Amino acid sequence: MTRQEISDEVWAVLEPLMPTVTGRSRPWTDHRLAVEGMAWKYRTGAPWRDVPERFGKWNSIYKRFNRWAEDGTWEKLLAEVQKQADAAGKIDWVVSIDSTIARVHQHGATLKRDTGGPAESQESVVRAACDHGIGRSRGGLTTKLHLVCDGRGRPLGMVITGGNVNDTTMMPAVLEDIRVPRDGKGRPRTRPDRVLADKGYPSKANRAWLRTRGIAATIPERDDQIAHRRKKPGRPIDFGDQQQERYKGRNVVERCFNKLKQWRGIAMRSDKLARNYRAAISLAATLIWIKTDLSRPAWP
Repeated sequence: MTRQEISDEVWAVLEPLMPTVTGRSRPWTDHRLAVEGMAWKYRTGAPWRDVPERFGKWNSIYKRFNRWAEDGTWEKLLAEVQKQADAAGKIDWVVSIDSTIARVHQHGATLKRDTGGPAESQESVVRAACDHGIGRSRGGLTTKLHLVCDGRGRPLGMVITGGNVNDTTMMPAVLEDIRVPRDGKGRPRTRPDRVLADKGYPSKANRAWLRTRGIAATIPERDDQIAHRRKKPGRPIDFGDQQQERYKGRNVVERCFNKLKQWRGIAMRSDKLARNYRAAISLAATLIWIKTDLSRPAWP
């Protein structure tokens, strides 16, 4: 007997969402075995060629994963489970945002990249296609996952950049990646009720961006910003007892990163393409959403 990578309860939720139209001359082989093989590969961090034969041919599993990464299937699956949670009222729209670094394995750094020059917010997103989300920092070649999660620690949106991109410039891009479809007619929900963030995000530009969209913010000021206001008086940022109490909930994003990095193929990136690395995170995030809904009651 071998341990199941995906339990029967989780697969019962995931199976109806899997693609059925292939556009191929032959139908797909068993979806469950293939997805379990993909989950095994990223949970262990092993090369594709080392995927056990009990899941099928490694090359077929890789081709299916790569095809679904290219056509956006993984992101559609994640959006579908988010839609179901939203329809059931299980999403806490007080969200938390942060980033985490992953080292790039030498097998993932073999393609030519254009990483020169300082990274700016939208420019770095556009350049992600040519630099594959790999940058050079003091830790060597690294990639950075910028992520926003709901109040229960489940991913809502993400952006992949090089590890040298700072957090504060990426807040608008990460929050704009939130698109939770409605169950029925209506545009996807894109705006949270409140954003919790640490001292990596308290720029005037970010606060103005949130204010123009009607999104409340709980972001503490850095010491240098407080000192600057003493020299040049201005309107102080409200961070009293109520805000401090709200800020205690920011740790859910750290717990979300802990869950994602239990997958060794995410904790250390070996994918050459940022597209495939994002697809692996979407797969892990989809399972996090399903398992959370199965193990915990609806949010009050």
